[in-house]
Amino acid sequence: MKLASAHAPAHRPLIVVICMIVTVIEGYNLIVYGAAVPLLVTDSTLGVTSQQTGLIGGTVYLGAMVGALLAPILSSMTRGKTTLVLGITVFGLGALAFALSVNAPTLAASRLVNGFGVGTALATAMTIARDNAPAERAALVVTVTMAGVPLGGVAASLIAIPVLPALGWRALFFIGAGLSLLVLFVVGRTPIPAADDGTAGRDWTGRRKLAALFSGGPKWIALLVATSVILCMVAWQGLNVWATQAMVDLGFSLDAALVLTFALTGAAVAGSFLSAWAADRLGSALVAIATGACTVLGLAGILVLPTTFAVAAICVALMGIGGHSTMNLVHTTASGAFPVPARAAALGWSNGTSFIGAFAGPTLGGVVIAAGGSGALFGTFAVAAALCLVSVGGLFLVRRRLPGPGTASVPVDIGLLDSPHRT
Repeated sequence: MKLASAHAPAHRPLIVVICMIVTVIEGYNLIVYGAAVPLLVTDSTLGVTSQQTGLIGGTVYLGAMVGALLAPILSSMTRGKTTLVLGITVFGLGALAFALSVNAPTLAASRLVNGFGVGTALATAMTIARDNAPAERAALVVTVTMAGVPLGGVAASLIAIPVLPALGWRALFFIGAGLSLLVLFVVGRTPIPAADDGTAGRDWTGRRKLAALFSGGPKWIALLVATSVILCMVAWQGLNVWATQAMVDLGFSLDAALVLTFALTGAAVAGSFLSAWAADRLGSALVAIATGACTVLGLAGILVLPTTFAVAAICVALMGIGGHSTMNLVHTTASGAFPVPARAAALGWSNGTSFIGAFAGPTLGGVVIAAGGSGALFGTFAVAAALCLVSVGGLFLVRRRLPGPGTASVPVDIGLLDSPHRT
């Protein structure tokens, strides 16, 4: 089988760190909304209900889905750095608009704009980081980059504890806009080289990249990646938006609920690095099964165990470990399952489809918590997490049968992708 050579990318740790900084600010902008929900529903000047806040929380992911799917197209038309700068600018403007909103429609429109910027920047930052990393550290680099999202959530939770009572919910989003301006300055001054995907890779058309994802055997990987990330994000982003309110509904004070939200995002950061270490040794799809099981255990525990602070903290930590780590590991699997020139398309696909679940999770959470309280909320997300576990198991089995070419080669003929004997 004749293969064109591909050049291994130079390892550029600084660029990976810059991409992580971008995702920290994105994480802040995404997750800070959940901390603000209890005050949004009591702000008489806005006149929003619990169901409306769930829909508003979901619009950010609708925008992010569009942004993530368009990011590879924008990057191929310009440069990855240009697309990244565009995404950062847009999500900063969205945060500023949200802080100035006066009713439900303006809140929703602002989150939609914010989401488009976040999706564009997230997919681009992940691709840039992965392109500047050695193949044997794929899971670690994706994790380092994506760790920025829960780190931003940790920052949001810590900032919210003193800011919410003193300055109100609008201050949190003014801070988000300011942080976006700061990271825009950092990225603007950082030289980011174009991806080196080999001579053959530069000749790949958009149609060929899509064919690499959706023809023959690889189409099953693409389908299972999408199913896994959608279900994972229903539970994970639904929890990010509704965890604080659900803990208040369980009888905890607002301060205790914010601490538990901090435990959710803090455990996500710690667990993602441990799972990345394991994934670089055992394989990302296999480790994703274990992390997916953590999510199910955490949600089941909060439903059936005594509702003490210690029990809640352990269960929430398991949810955090499972939700974020599973997402990282599925993205890592997608990044190595297809030829290098199709990597941006693969990560755009995995990120873009994940935001379908991220939109559905907060929206569904608003409906079920209004109808049945925190028990209905955790039960609904437990079902999504269990189905995600089944899907990740299927991804592991298919990935073993159809190992992707990863970073080692670029097929000359797209028909080679259908062969179970390709390298």
